[in-house]
Amino acid sequence: MSARPPSLKRALIVKPMLIQFATLTMMLSVILLVFMRMSSNVAYTEETITGVIAQSIVRHADGRMTVRPTPELARLRAETPGLWFVAEDDRGRNVTLGQVPPPYAHFGGALHRLSYMQIRDRAPPYGLSAVIRQEVSPAGKLTILAHGKLTELTVSLLVAFNLFSILVIVLLALVSLVVTPWIVRRSLAGVNRIAEEAGRIDAHRRGWRLGEHQVPIEILPLVRAVNDVLRRLDEGYERQRRFIASAAHELRTPIAILRIKVDGADEAATRSLGSDVHRLANLAEQLLDLQRLDVAREQADVDLVSLVTRVAAELAPLLIAADRTIEVVIVEPRTICGDAGPIERVLTNLVQNAIEHGGRHVIVRVLGHGFEVEDDGIGIPIEERKRVFEPFHRLKPRSTGAGLGLNLVRQVVELHGGRVSILAAPVNGTVVRVEFLDR
Repeated sequence: MSARPPSLKRALIVKPMLIQFATLTMMLSVILLVFMRMSSNVAYTEETITGVIAQSIVRHADGRMTVRPTPELARLRAETPGLWFVAEDDRGRNVTLGQVPPPYAHFGGALHRLSYMQIRDRAPPYGLSAVIRQEVSPAGKLTILAHGKLTELTVSLLVAFNLFSILVIVLLALVSLVVTPWIVRRSLAGVNRIAEEAGRIDAHRRGWRLGEHQVPIEILPLVRAVNDVLRRLDEGYERQRRFIASAAHELRTPIAILRIKVDGADEAATRSLGSDVHRLANLAEQLLDLQRLDVAREQADVDLVSLVTRVAAELAPLLIAADRTIEVVIVEPRTICGDAGPIERVLTNLVQNAIEHGGRHVIVRVLGHGFEVEDDGIGIPIEERKRVFEPFHRLKPRSTGAGLGLNLVRQVVELHGGRVSILAAPVNGTVVRVEFLDR
């Protein structure tokens, strides 16, 4: 069982995402270690105490502020006996609780100009650690400077940092899963187009090249290499085509002269070479037919009934001389779009093939979308029905045919977008069916 080929999209999407996540995790871990190092063994005042303090402050009618004993404030004082604070409104009026350290005495009257601050001591017992925050209280908007319950920032920072890291990683994953595949698909759009164009390369089409528009620069050398191969194949095919055409044309004249001399010879042995000369002439014409297939022709309406009738009339003398008969059956008359000349040669080759290898009676049926030629000979074995269309393949090694007739038939039919198949006759013999696409 062959291994599955590697996916370029997987390499461009999954691996970069894994590297991004690993890099991000590393950077966040380093930042966390630095903060933990800077904040280790240092106590900070918890910021939550300012909200409790704010709810305990009320204002009297004369504008004075006092502290009322609320259950939350009582619990806070019980947890921190050294609790103290200063609360100041926007006009500089303040209220205090506890023993405010002397270093903070000068804050009076200017505290309301501050918004947020976290103050810490250099050494235990951290009596000067305090927090400044603005809060909304029953007495209005206040700025509170307070010292209360202490906590080490390392734990708080670790929890907050972990939550932040998880949020960043989740957002990055969602963005990467949506944006990265979209970017990769757009980047590989040129590659997908090239693959579609390569799938349309056909042996019967010359001059085909892969487009270089929007192809990634990394893929461009491969595209140019393929185009160079196609160019060399076209050049080689063109040289071969010119050689076959030239050889066939050059052979026609000496073959015609040879036929005249053989037919007019007095010796019976010389005249017996007529069949071999005919074989050479037929081979030259079939080579020319193969060369003509590459010449673009205009498509026109072809009346199959007229075409079949004309071919049968032209071949009737040959059949009579060989003690054979031909019958034309019109099942469904139809006009198709194509090139009448090559289609006529297809039918001629099939009838001649039936005469040479079939029985004594040949039937040509017009089926509407195509036609079929039936003979009452010995038939073609099933295992040979595909191989007989190969060039120079013959059922009998010593057959007088060149082995190009059925190959020519298949090429002409395929150029018209149709298909040719070999079936067994109802009783004995072979049916060669040619079907064209409706256009």
